[in-house]
Amino acid sequence: MRWLDRIGAGAALLVPVFLLHGRGIADALLTAIAAGFLVRSVIARDWTWLSRTWVRVAGAWWLWVLLCTALGGSQMGQALGLARFLLVAAALEHWLLADATVRLWLTRLLRWSAFYIALQCAVQLATGRNLFGWPRGADGELTGPYKNPRAGPPLSRLLFPALLPIARAPAAGLALFAAGVALMVLIGQRMPLLLTFLGLFTTALFLPRLRAPVLFTCVAAGLFLAALPAISPQASHRIETKFTEQMRDFPRSDYGLIAARALAIVRAHPITGAGFDGFRRLCDDPAYFRGWDGGDGGGAEICVQHPHSYYLQALVEGGIPGLILFAALALSWLLAASRGLWLAPDPLRVGLFAALLIHLWPVASSTDWVSMPLAGWFFLLLGLALAEARAYIPGQHVSIEA
Repeated sequence: MRWLDRIGAGAALLVPVFLLHGRGIADALLTAIAAGFLVRSVIARDWTWLSRTWVRVAGAWWLWVLLCTALGGSQMGQALGLARFLLVAAALEHWLLADATVRLWLTRLLRWSAFYIALQCAVQLATGRNLFGWPRGADGELTGPYKNPRAGPPLSRLLFPALLPIARAPAAGLALFAAGVALMVLIGQRMPLLLTFLGLFTTALFLPRLRAPVLFTCVAAGLFLAALPAISPQASHRIETKFTEQMRDFPRSDYGLIAARALAIVRAHPITGAGFDGFRRLCDDPAYFRGWDGGDGGGAEICVQHPHSYYLQALVEGGIPGLILFAALALSWLLAASRGLWLAPDPLRVGLFAALLIHLWPVASSTDWVSMPLAGWFFLLLGLALAEARAYIPGQHVSIEA
């Protein structure tokens, strides 16, 4: 099986490259990793990975979504495809990243990916265009290496695993954090910026030597935000003015109306939900046109493909049991990734845990749960976090040669 191990490791190391540019290829690589893991499990007759708590919770959630999808008569093929992401996490933890060398190279690739996105943003900030010649977004957002403004979400996840291992001294931490947060501000995407502060809090919680740099960074960020109208009026409008307006009248904002529509669907299907992709299918049905204070809740004009929250999505697709199972899955991932972290707070593991917490934080707007490339980044980071936690636990580290 050595050939399968080598092909699988090579595929895993190629995933970050194609998540940056070529998400279709990245999706195919993830699917191949999941299939290869099942093949290897059959050949080796090794199904011990099924005993992991998070795997069992994931299996229960996935089976419940399948049942809800079957009852709702919706996208069964796509619901079946959910399993590939769960299998990728298991494959990385138990197979491909059991080798410390592969983990090291994946860590480097993730760091280079973060620096690449940051470099493209910096070039666009300085010249008005990125290295491909694309200008800033319509509202002045820095788009990084992309044509559209989608640099913020992946960078917010990659930032801490990239920076914490090299922030060995307080001075280095202060410089890196200040630069990273300043860039997140100038990117102009609100939720990635807010989640970056959650990552800073997590860093301060686990790494006492970096608490002073985190505090100074937060103070500097506050001063920077105060001066932002003069530095970058467009970023200031998106981050400060527009966000304040949305929060002041959240029930009537687009996000508030979408949440109301999701809850209207749930009230009609509280136990089995609407099945996979249920929000997109039912959003424009007048039966669910209901706002927070009555009315039609924005009608069909507010309809989008997903409810902009992983937890609302789980609630719509699987009802109340689906939400409970999904929340339990998120918690089981965080617990597994944090095993031993308080006693031995390795900077890389802290950074990976911060990335997972940022992605799974419930009070946040989000993409569709399996939307690429962000889903690819998350499951790659999750697999690495689980593998690092497994390597830490005495007697649990197995070689890829086994």
